Amino acid sequence: MNAGPLLFRFRVFVFVLLYLLGFWAPWDSRSGSRDTLWLAASTWLARTGWISLASATLLVTLAALACLVAGAILRVWATAYIGSAVMSGFAMQGDTFVAAGPYRYVRNPLYLGAWLLAMAASILMPPTGAAIFLLAFSAFVLFLISAEEHYLTLELGDLYQQYRRRVPRLLPRRAGSFATFGRPRWVQALLAETYPIAFTVCFAVYAWRYNARILIRCLLICYGISLVMRAWIRRPMADASGT
Repeated sequence: MNAGPLLFRFRVFVFVLLYLLGFWAPWDSRSGSRDTLWLAASTWLARTGWISLASATLLVTLAALACLVAGAILRVWATAYIGSAVMSGFAMQGDTFVAAGPYRYVRNPLYLGAWLLAMAASILMPPTGAAIFLLAFSAFVLFLISAEEHYLTLELGDLYQQYRRRVPRLLPRRAGSFATFGRPRWVQALLAETYPIAFTVCFAVYAWRYNARILIRCLLICYGISLVMRAWIRRPMADASGT
């Protein structure tokens, strides 16, 4: 059996496991201190002598916030065009071709957005946990991208091949117009992407306390709320498809 569709089906569980592994970091022998990448990166920058520890901490915090903002915008923008059902579906879908919105500039804006969110969340993990998490997360995302693009090539043929040649995989750039139509569903996208929006807001409010525990609690609460919202969104869709 092809591993691509199977891992795509359970991708959310894999992502959750990777996050848990990064935060837990059972291989880290310094379980008593549990320093975060936030502190480690700030301390390293300060030790270079270029900036003070306070400035370094502010710089790392702003970088994480920038990743969150960019990731949330990409996720909402992409979901608005591709649809929340496709975004959260359990199977790869190649019924329609979407090259509008962010898909004009990058082929995988949802995965790019997820990676930016992961970069920001990793500063709350122990340094070794963050390193393993980001490596494993990146490898899994690249695997999913390859599997999806192979599937879409088989389903859409030359149309998708032309799209692949003109639009980059993960580094956005303006690739010119592509003959496609799409109407964004912003309300649906905002509800479906509750987690990145809510966590970005929480980080923007609470990060200045420089307390990782508060932000980890915020992350868990935001993700729990997002699961409820996605289930609530799926119910009307399931009812509509059954009528």
